[in-house]
Amino acid sequence: MGELVLAAKITHVPSIWMDLTIEKFRGIRENAITGLRELGKRAHDRGAETFLIFDTHWIVNQGFHVNAQRKHAGVFTSPELPHMLSDMEYAYNGDPELAVSIADAINDTGLRAIAHDTPNLGYEYGTLVPMHLMNPEADIRVVSMAANQFASIEEGRQAGAAIARTIAASGRKVAVLASGSLSHQFWPNAVSAEGLNSVNTEFNRQVDLRVLDLWSQGRFEEFLLMLPDYAQRCYGECAMIDTAMLFGVLGWDRYGGRGEMIGDYFGSSGTGQCNVEFVL
Repeated sequence: MGELVLAAKITHVPSIWMDLTIEKFRGIRENAITGLRELGKRAHDRGAETFLIFDTHWIVNQGFHVNAQRKHAGVFTSPELPHMLSDMEYAYNGDPELAVSIADAINDTGLRAIAHDTPNLGYEYGTLVPMHLMNPEADIRVVSMAANQFASIEEGRQAGAAIARTIAASGRKVAVLASGSLSHQFWPNAVSAEGLNSVNTEFNRQVDLRVLDLWSQGRFEEFLLMLPDYAQRCYGECAMIDTAMLFGVLGWDRYGGRGEMIGDYFGSSGTGQCNVEFVL
C-alpha cells in the first residue's frame, strides 16, 4: 500500500530566486527559504519517494494534466518575470507510473485527464523553485500536475479524492504540495517595484490571516464553505484549484488535522504567501 507522508500548501514566489542569486536582495525571502527547506527535510525524514506538485504556473484551460516524463532536465528562465528568475538549472527523475495512474483514476471519475510523456514539456517555476530548496540532491522523484484555471472547486475536490486513492494503491510514499499563493492580487504596474514585500489591500491580508487561523484551529468545514468566495474575491491563483485538489487528497471536510505554519505569512508583489503543513 502507498502512503501520503506530507501534505502542504507552499510558496513559489520568484523573489526567492532573487534572494538566492542577487546580492542586493539577499535575505528578503529568508523566511520562505527556511520554511521550504524544513518541509523538504520532513519529507526526506518520512521516506518520501515522490513529490507530487499541483503547480499553479503550469496553467491549462481544459482537463487535468500530469507530466509523466521519466527524466527532467534543463535551464529555466521565467518568461513572466525574467528579471527575477533566470538561468535555474535542474535535473530530476520523474515517476511515470504514478503519473499515469493518477490520470487513469481521474478519468474513472468522469473528469478528463491526460498523462504526458512529451520531451519538450518542461517544468514551470511553481515546481522548480520549491524543488530547488526541498529536493536539493534530487533524490526524490518529481511529478508536476497542471492547474486548470477554469475547473470548479468541486472538480478539484473530485480530482484530489482520485489522487488519494491512487496514492493508497501505488506502493509509493508521496509528499503532496499545493504550490500557489493565498490571495493573489498583484500591484498595478506603476507601483509594482515598491510593493515587492507587501500584500495588495488590507482586505486580502485580513482574509488570508483569517484563513491561516482557521487552518491552525482545524476548522476546515468553515474554510471549505468559504473557499469558492475566497478564490473569487481575493483573486485566487488559478482560482485556488491547487488548494481544492490538496483538500480533496486530504479527505475534504473529513480531514481531522490542522495546519502548521512553517514560518510567517508574508507579502510578495501584492500576493499573500505562507508555507503550511497539514498534519496527517
